[in-house]
Amino acid sequence: MIHKKYSADKKSCEVTFTLPASIETESACLCGNFNDWDPESTPMKKNEEGTLTTTVKLEAGTEYKFRYCIDNSRWENDPDADGQIPNPFGSEDSVIKI
Repeated sequence: MIHKKYSADKKSCEVTFTLPASIETESACLCGNFNDWDPESTPMKKNEEGTLTTTVKLEAGTEYKFRYCIDNSRWENDPDADGQIPNPFGSEDSVIKI
């Protein structure tokens, strides 16, 4: 699930990314072109229900590519993203438009 909350001036947006508890994982990180695809820079936190979440502030008027890095070993897209686009590795990246 993805939740967008725009600033009053609409110049930025706080985006909360959530992975459901049904995804079996010990850890997950949000990676994208907004954090140089660094699997360490935006870790997701597990809550008492077992869902994993993280929130990032992004500049409005931009399209961002992202994926989830699960257990430092596999990459997953978000079915709730605004779209999917091919990447140079033969798979796809999720896209969010702010």
